[in-house]
Amino acid sequence: MKAVIHSRYGNPEVLRVTTLERPVPQKNEVLVRVKAAGLDYGQWHLMAGKPYVVRLARGLTRPKQHVLAWT
Repeated sequence: MKAVIHSRYGNPEVLRVTTLERPVPQKNEVLVRVKAAGLDYGQWHLMAGKPYVVRLARGLTRPKQHVLAWT
């Protein structure tokens, strides 16, 4: 599957499109095909790592989770 990932905090230039392994749904889960997605202001905070308190939960020097998403 295609995904937009980031391996460091910063401006939109840190984002890149890559291909990841397709996730396998567990019992009582479904796999949903997404045709379009967008970024909101909350996702921008995850990408930029600001305010810096965001980094306490997401990784101090670089993001623990590379795919931008609220989990």
